Amino acid sequence: MPSPLLLLGAGRQAAYGEFPLARIAAVHPVVLVGAAPPAWALPLLAGHLVADPDREADTAGVVARFAARQRVAGVLTWSREHLVTAARVAGQLGLPGLPYETALACADPAALRTLLARHGVPPAGRDDLEGPLVAAEAVVHDEDVHIVAITRTTPGPPPARQPLRHIVYAHDGLLHNPFLRQAVERTGRALGLTHGVLHVELRVTPRGPRVIGAAPCLPGDLIPLLVERATGVDLARAAAAVATGGVPDVSLTRQRAAAIQFAYPAATGRLTHLALAPAAAQEPSAERMVLSRQPGGLVRAASHADASDRLAHWVVVGADPGECEGGLRGLAVHLSATVSPPSRTFAA
Repeated sequence: MPSPLLLLGAGRQAAYGEFPLARIAAVHPVVLVGAAPPAWALPLLAGHLVADPDREADTAGVVARFAARQRVAGVLTWSREHLVTAARVAGQLGLPGLPYETALACADPAALRTLLARHGVPPAGRDDLEGPLVAAEAVVHDEDVHIVAITRTTPGPPPARQPLRHIVYAHDGLLHNPFLRQAVERTGRALGLTHGVLHVELRVTPRGPRVIGAAPCLPGDLIPLLVERATGVDLARAAAAVATGGVPDVSLTRQRAAAIQFAYPAATGRLTHLALAPAAAQEPSAERMVLSRQPGGLVRAASHADASDRLAHWVVVGADPGECEGGLRGLAVHLSATVSPPSRTFAA
């Protein structure tokens, strides 16, 4: 077998994990490091190492024994909770990766804020609650931070404020904002990131872009799919390239927009009905529409929901954000759901 890429955790849901895994597996054999692989991942894997990435020392030992008999091309994770273990494993194998101390800081929000502040990254404060919520999707190679896309997010109702929608547009004006670029570059330097992908969340305020958080790994919520459909830049393959010592391709080959919408329950209770009308497949802008819950379980209303409460999501592609928003609305009418009041108290 050619030298494999080790992936720490694939995620539980095919809806979000299958796209990046398929993109990477097409160019590298992938060996999953984790518990039993999910069924959807099996056709995409070249192998499996039984280890719990949450147990750092144990996982490092399992990988060391594997690497003693098989050369490893790189180490990758798109799970924030596995960043520390991935950094340790990459470091012990002498492979590109996140500095271990930085990975520790990324696992602690307070430590991350302190680290960013020390490097002059403008943080979001208590008064920075208004303005667009965005994220810069960047690829870092030889310390050069290249912003490939801007993700604009529409949050849901408080207090949960779960994402309702993400939109990526190849011609987003913020791509040319020097203050946003400076904030992202400073974030990359603060993290000591020389090779990797970087997801920086910001609030665009009257005082300029302010950093809310950062993650040196692939973003979730199918944002890599949106970036690829809108710009042609494949974040998953770029992440694999830099993890294996290669040069990432960040060439802009598309000039479109792509968006994803998430459906949450209108009320808290038991989901008794969830269906998607067949006519949804006929919508011209539809990329995909996927149900993510089964009737019978308890769900929480959007104001108290988390990602596990999502009923469905759908993706559209268009010439610009306005066309995408119209496509999202057009697909929404094909979804029907019924939530009945729970027969017992539901913990929010």
